[in-house]
Amino acid sequence: MSSGTDTVRNARRIVVKVGSSLVTDEGRGLDEQAIGEWCRQLAELVSQGRELVMVSSGAIAEGMKRLGWRSRPREIHELQAAAAVGQMGLAQMYETKLRENGLRSAQILLTHADLTDRERYLNARSTLLTLLRLGVVPVINENDTVVNDEIKFGDNDTLGALVANLVEADVLVILTDQKGLFSADPRSHPDARFVDEAVAGDLALEAMAGGAGSSLGRGGMITKILAAKRAAGSGASTVIAWGREPDALLRLAAGEAIGTRLLAQTPKHQARKRWMADHLQLRGAVTIDAGAASKLRDEGKSLLPIGMTNVSGEFARGDVIAVRDPQGVELARGLANYSHVEARLICRKPSSEFERLLGYIAEPEMVHRDNMVLMQPGR
Repeated sequence: MSSGTDTVRNARRIVVKVGSSLVTDEGRGLDEQAIGEWCRQLAELVSQGRELVMVSSGAIAEGMKRLGWRSRPREIHELQAAAAVGQMGLAQMYETKLRENGLRSAQILLTHADLTDRERYLNARSTLLTLLRLGVVPVINENDTVVNDEIKFGDNDTLGALVANLVEADVLVILTDQKGLFSADPRSHPDARFVDEAVAGDLALEAMAGGAGSSLGRGGMITKILAAKRAAGSGASTVIAWGREPDALLRLAAGEAIGTRLLAQTPKHQARKRWMADHLQLRGAVTIDAGAASKLRDEGKSLLPIGMTNVSGEFARGDVIAVRDPQGVELARGLANYSHVEARLICRKPSSEFERLLGYIAEPEMVHRDNMVLMQPGR
């Protein structure tokens, strides 16, 4: 396992999460200068060939400011109203600052439910990866106008980890109003030790990270430690750093030791493929011809429907299915881009016929190589 500084320096795809207190300058309104600084750093990282996703809190806090509310309301409908008001300014600010730095942006509103439903998960993943391929910086916030538990208990730390999993990020950077993790609360324990590097998921970290968040957000250090643990499940390491640190993102990307680095023990591709390989509830299967089997096994290609000879079982888009060779032996498994009904319609057909047969085109592949693991390694 490489060091934390190497992990960030070598990262190609990075998710950056910023908290409410930073974005809104402790509730005084959107901090234009701070957001501008982060966007400037994002632009520099993009120019280096990196892909960036921003997960930003702040909609509720900005809405409270616009509505003249001094304390966070408890009623869900009032929280949702504040989010609806604040989201307008939040999106506009990021769009303006990213454009000033030569970047195009997109707003994505997600709920946790979007990422637990396999079909919606795959739809969100496809959209985000397309935006990254187009050089667009997605700015993601929780869809606080329609959710309940998340805005009562979350502060987008968990969402940041879920997004890191979704796009297979190399690193999740959580910018917060603290320098990082200490072995105890330094305000009451002057001898508290700063944790500069540790393994994500270490239970000892959770014991260190007690305490609540600010009056604006609902996250504390514990939510960040748990987010790092979740991100590590897909092979992404996490950095928790002070958001006011000058050029924090650029210095991290240059390999400087800033904040607390929580390292994933399993590389991201191995983690994702292990999950698919260990998936016990296969909803169905497709059988493929010898030519398609050779391309999957020997060339690492995606599975195209034209190479399929049979579809069995009942599965939806996003379900894990088996891919069988002509002898019926499981060659691979992966996430289906089409349901069993649709798969039967496009079986043995080129992608040019999908729209005529289905009325739309989701993806040209039945299973993309990034969403597939070989059960029989190639030669």
